[in-house]
Amino acid sequence: MLDRTQPDLNPDTTEDTSQVLATEAPADHVEPTPRWRRPREWLSRAGQFLFTLSFSSLTRRIVSLNLAGLIALAASILYLSQFRAGLIDARAQSLLVQGEIIASAIAASATVETNTITVDPDRLLDLKPGESYGAPDEFSGLDFPINPERVAPVLRRLISPTKTRARIYDRDGVLILDSRSLFRRGDVIRFELPPPTDVKPGFLERTMIAIRTWLNRGDLPLYRELGPENGNGYQEVAQSLKGEKSSMVRINDRGEIIVSVAVPVERPRATIFGSLMLSTQGDDIDQMVTAERLAILKVFGVAVVVMMVLSLLLASTIAGPVRRLADGAERVRRRIKTRIEIPDFTRRRDEIGHLSGALRDMTDALYNRIEAIETFAADVSHELKNPLTSLRSAVETLPLAKTETSRHRLLEVIEHDVRRLDRLISDISDASRLDAELQRQDVAPVDVRRLLTTLTSVANETKLGHDVGVDVRFEGNRADTFSVPGHDSRLGQVISNLLTNAQSFSKSGGRVRIVCRRLKSEIEIVVEDDGPGIRPDALERVFERFYTDRPHQGFGQNSGLGLSISKQIIEAHRGRIWAENRPGPTDAHGDTRIAGARFVVRLPAT
Repeated sequence: MLDRTQPDLNPDTTEDTSQVLATEAPADHVEPTPRWRRPREWLSRAGQFLFTLSFSSLTRRIVSLNLAGLIALAASILYLSQFRAGLIDARAQSLLVQGEIIASAIAASATVETNTITVDPDRLLDLKPGESYGAPDEFSGLDFPINPERVAPVLRRLISPTKTRARIYDRDGVLILDSRSLFRRGDVIRFELPPPTDVKPGFLERTMIAIRTWLNRGDLPLYRELGPENGNGYQEVAQSLKGEKSSMVRINDRGEIIVSVAVPVERPRATIFGSLMLSTQGDDIDQMVTAERLAILKVFGVAVVVMMVLSLLLASTIAGPVRRLADGAERVRRRIKTRIEIPDFTRRRDEIGHLSGALRDMTDALYNRIEAIETFAADVSHELKNPLTSLRSAVETLPLAKTETSRHRLLEVIEHDVRRLDRLISDISDASRLDAELQRQDVAPVDVRRLLTTLTSVANETKLGHDVGVDVRFEGNRADTFSVPGHDSRLGQVISNLLTNAQSFSKSGGRVRIVCRRLKSEIEIVVEDDGPGIRPDALERVFERFYTDRPHQGFGQNSGLGLSISKQIIEAHRGRIWAENRPGPTDAHGDTRIAGARFVVRLPAT
């Protein structure tokens, strides 16, 4: 029998156990990241952050401007370095001291020879009886030419330890000795032959020469090699042959600084019989200046790295929040019907925090305005639908009326609804234009005293169907000014609405009182009447749009927008308006009666 529990060992059908386990593992299983991969992830995230910052124009501007200022500073230090000038002056002074010493030694070697007494035959013939031939110093007045064979060893010993070039000219400016041509006994004389063809320096070498020339040139003259008989062509040599020490600073065609000095070769109380010219080698001073500039460049490199890091950190605190604010504003633009929160950076005491607060306030005002528009549209449609429905029913019923009385009643309903629609449309149009007009008009000082006086006179003369007078009183000193910043026409509309409202609730023959007083920084206007007052639960609702509570008037006689528009105007002027009941005498039960309504308006004074 075949055991069916025995596994199939056919290699062709055998599956790898690891593959089976891998396929049977759950899909949501995630292996933990090894520790050796975590630094790579951190570096990757840092690289992504820097890559994101590098594409920010604000980041590029910050880094570029800081780097430009640092480059300008480094370039000015390299160009206007005082180290080079001080080094040149010190080098010139040391060459002058060295030249005086060497010139004295040359003058002594020209007339004195070691272990040898020099005797002048002509001097011996001129001696008188009893006179003796003195020391060599006694012959200081004699004119001895410079002997190259005597001077060369002395010059070679004095010049060899230094990196200077020495040249000796006779009194006619003819070159006698040049330290470049001095050689010791047994030395092999080598002469550099000119190249068969002039090989021009490469681009890199020409660039370095141009940079070095630009950095070193300034107003320095160009150094040129003159012939052996043109010593007077050097200004310092010509001055030294006149007995004056002189120094010059020049620059050669490779941009290297050459400092040269010339001192006269003479003995005390003797005539000048030559000139010693000492000059630096082409790369003597430049090596020291280059070392100094390399040190400056090293410091500059460290400063660049520090500046880049600090600039990126600064840009991350500016560009990052600005980008988040821009993204939030973009989301607000795309999703206008749902509230999107602008990132909050108001804790920062800088322009970014101010910008964040301003954007958040602007967004809240925008959403509030949208919600107000939606609510206003809903209220308008609701208020317009009622008279339209009544008007439609009356028009449909009019053909069915059989008596003249019924038709006359239906015509009155139609006329009433038309007047109500006209009043609603006028008030709605006024309310919808209010915000736009307040934004377009410029704010100007409004004389409240003159405004209230004018409105009171008009109300007393016209009365507009109300047999109710208006009194106005101003409290305070005569020197007090009753002026507020705003729009006189809209503030007049508020006072007119309050007066009309107070007159409509007052009894025939009553009085409406207006009191204006100056507070510390506000102007308060109080309008009082002797009407029934306002129900306590309606003190806030009277300012709602389309709200009206007039039991003594017929339905539809008021649109309910007057107080709402008045509140909107006062709030646009950064003021406040509220309603309250004026207390009267107490009744038999001890309860305080309501003597009338009172509306209080407070506006900031100028």
